[in-house]
Amino acid sequence: MSHSITFTKTLTAKKHYDVIVAGGGVAGVAAAVSAAKYGRSVLLLEKSNILGGLATLGLVNLFVPMCNGRGKQIIFGLAEKWLRESALYGFDTIPAPWKNGEPKEPTGVRYCQRYSPYIFALQMTEEVSRAGVDLLFDCIASYPDMEGEHCRGIITDSKSGLEYYTCGMFVDTTGDADILRRSGMPTVPGENFYSYFGKSLTLDGCRRAVETGDIGNAYGWVSGGNINLYGDNQPDDIPRWSGLTVEEVSDYLIRNQLKMLDSIRGQDRKSRDIAQMPLMPNFRTTCRIDGDYTMTIKEDVYRHHEDSVCAINDFDHRDYLYEVPLRALTRRGFDNMITAGRSASGKGYAWDVLRVIPPAILTGQAAGAAAALALEEKTAITDISVKTLQKRLEDDNMMIHFPDEYVPEDRTVIIHGNNMDGHIEGHN
Repeated sequence: MSHSITFTKTLTAKKHYDVIVAGGGVAGVAAAVSAAKYGRSVLLLEKSNILGGLATLGLVNLFVPMCNGRGKQIIFGLAEKWLRESALYGFDTIPAPWKNGEPKEPTGVRYCQRYSPYIFALQMTEEVSRAGVDLLFDCIASYPDMEGEHCRGIITDSKSGLEYYTCGMFVDTTGDADILRRSGMPTVPGENFYSYFGKSLTLDGCRRAVETGDIGNAYGWVSGGNINLYGDNQPDDIPRWSGLTVEEVSDYLIRNQLKMLDSIRGQDRKSRDIAQMPLMPNFRTTCRIDGDYTMTIKEDVYRHHEDSVCAINDFDHRDYLYEVPLRALTRRGFDNMITAGRSASGKGYAWDVLRVIPPAILTGQAAGAAAALALEEKTAITDISVKTLQKRLEDDNMMIHFPDEYVPEDRTVIIHGNNMDGHIEGHN
């Protein structure tokens, strides 16, 4: 017998903020810090107990390559700042040619950095605190209060119960477009493969760490499912999860945790341990907005956009360069809502290019600056002065348009997959 209830609760606005950011991953931290820099009151909501999202909780502790693969740096801004700072207090893997900045000579060695996820999380808390952002941990952004397509505020759920905060601008960096979906903004679900990984600690690894004097060498990997980001060899009997229902998330976690346990059976129990478990699903593409512009590989490799908010590079292939238009972060009509990071509007492999840590930081930084500018200009976020935004971002050390001299003469892009929005051939 089915049973239904009507739940009614009157909430009085607890506080008003110029900008509310939902989701404290790297994109959300960047958005919050960026908006606060322009004198705006900012509230950052994070459902867990540490900041960083997949970059910390998810153990994807890697600044993927931030150069063109030939010695020219493309990604700057807060991504460059935080990459360097991630090496201050923990282990680092910055390649020798990049230790002191861009190499003087061309090199095929790429500019990347694997870091301590938990030390980096502490640094994110420090970054937010220094910026004067109000931060609420263990606080879920549940639903938007909408007046048509305008967000008046956000309902939260925490130890304090249901509460309500009003805002002038809202930034969704939940990674799953949770609030934008519930606002009525058109979104597109994704799919996620059988991939789940944690960190192991072994006696052999500890010996390597002692021999090299580098604690980073102590850690190894332990997997549940180990399918790569392209879904190669995904088992036919394993689903592809969108990650948008509690049942899907639970099924993913149960399958993978049991698989991880199976992977260590029979090993010498005194010679190893599972040192770190992912504290959120290792989902990569759950849901994105159907933005005013949707990036694709076919259309956007080497393409300049007049409303570009940052230049980025492909993390898995040399040379391929892109510009992210503001329109990929917005949907016209939703005048005070914007996204960044994993829910930016990209299709196929372009979604992968957008969602990784450095572009997530840059689009977050751009979203925060755009929100602040919209309040300043008293206009819809889709109608702000792009030139003003670009100037401010450039002043904050972001590359807006990649130099044409970085574009190779041969622009051939070979893509495989079900269509031209698949992924690029050759994982080099």
